Amino acid sequence: MQRARSVWVVTFPNTELLDVAGPWEVLSHTNGVLGRRVYELELVTPLAARLATRHGLELAGARLLRDAERRGLPSLLVVAGGSPLRPLPAPEARFVAWARRHQRDVPAWVSICTGAFLLGEAGLLDGQRATTHWRWTTELRTRFTKTTVTDDRIYEESGRVWTSAGITAGIDLTLALVERHHGHALAMAVAKQLVLFLRRSGNQAQFSEALKRQLAEPAGATDVTRFVLEHLHEPLTVERVARGVGTSARSLTRHCQQRHGESPAALVRRLRLERACRLLEETSSKLETVAREVGLGDASTLYRLFTRQFRVSPAAYRERFARAEARPRE
Repeated sequence: MQRARSVWVVTFPNTELLDVAGPWEVLSHTNGVLGRRVYELELVTPLAARLATRHGLELAGARLLRDAERRGLPSLLVVAGGSPLRPLPAPEARFVAWARRHQRDVPAWVSICTGAFLLGEAGLLDGQRATTHWRWTTELRTRFTKTTVTDDRIYEESGRVWTSAGITAGIDLTLALVERHHGHALAMAVAKQLVLFLRRSGNQAQFSEALKRQLAEPAGATDVTRFVLEHLHEPLTVERVARGVGTSARSLTRHCQQRHGESPAALVRRLRLERACRLLEETSSKLETVAREVGLGDASTLYRLFTRQFRVSPAAYRERFARAEARPRE
């Protein structure tokens, strides 16, 4: 039987609770699904054993870094958040000094959200690809010039270093780790246990096109994007969308041009194609099935519109971006 991996989740005062809880829950649920302990989890902190998270909830029972080290180093170390500012607060500074000394002693390093800054300060991101929360990618790129910083992915794997975007992206990264360690079927079983609506792949952007459009909607405005996303499988004429959001076809057209810079028909088409991208990445559905689910009717229509929009066929897109399990023979 495979020996359990020792995992430290290292955290600091004022971190986001989900930076800690997200990875912890994924690994703990993996133990539960398997019915045995394959991850030995320990909460570790450089200074205070009692931690107040960013929004006030306290974490207790963390082991001090020096005490954890006496019991042996982990096989996987997760840096759950941390300050992105300089000078570093005392807990983060102490951890960075420790990490510099033990760069080669820990087989795998993971950062969640702004934890990437601490890996960068420790020299672990030199020559690697990395990402962080979208608010901080520019700062990460400016500060660590030996690092290739990406802002179009929710997590990055680069050698033995994994980094994730903000907060919930840590769940996606940890599921990818579980898949690496135990296979796709188990990772999907854990995702199902967590009642995830969608397990995201790393090559998704931090902001989807749908979210960008929703952000363009001012408070109280007609939420065209949401209505379209909820009815993608249906025929969506201008008149149908207008009725759905309680306005006239003329007002809807004016709204879409002013807020999105395109016609209602173009907005619907873009959202259909974005959903098709996600299905090609995340499922093994045949092209005919994908076309029906996004409201494009048949595979030939999907092929024509997809190729026109992205300059690549749906099959080629899937080959490039999907996991092996999502590449059926069409």
